[in-house]
Amino acid sequence: MPTYYDLIVRNGTVVDGSGGAPSVADVAIKDGVIAAVGSIDGSAEKEIDATGKLVTPGFVDIHTHYDAQAIWDSHLAPSSLHGVTHGGDGQLRR
Repeated sequence: MPTYYDLIVRNGTVVDGSGGAPSVADVAIKDGVIAAVGSIDGSAEKEIDATGKLVTPGFVDIHTHYDAQAIWDSHLAPSSLHGVTHGGDGQLRR
């Protein structure tokens, strides 16, 4: 029986950061967590066609100069607007 997800990114070129070869796949998200990768037979509240696009994990910026910015910008917007993950916890804050 097909599963219902919150989001499915379909037909993107998945680069998972493991060093393996990129592959075209679907990525399903449920409750803020990756629930499945591959050929997804379910449906979702929202679907994104990523054909011709890269699908990657959030990037952790280990060299920042947020000293002053953290005082006036609680979301550290320059990085989050570029898809960079804060805090190293793997959560994409975009």
